[in-house]
Amino acid sequence: LSAIPVIKELSHLPIVVDPSHAAGTWKYVPALSKGAIATGADGLIIEVHNNPNTALCDGPQSLRPSKFQQLMDELEPIARAVGRNIR
Repeated sequence: LSAIPVIKELSHLPIVVDPSHAAGTWKYVPALSKGAIATGADGLIIEVHNNPNTALCDGPQSLRPSKFQQLMDELEPIARAVGRNIR
């Protein structure tokens, strides 16, 4: 996360963060997502699966759709606080 503002200074390209793979487990995805948005990320890649236990890959780091919706709702005020919007 500390690299995001540095890269923003050095590049004109959008920064997309993958909190699912960075965390390796679903329970840390929300915190990393919030941190990424707060520090200036332009987008997120988040693994979502209806039944992570049966996913052929990336199950342990996948959010269920209801958790994903909850996270999106929680990200909205953070994005607004830093002059951005979600969706």
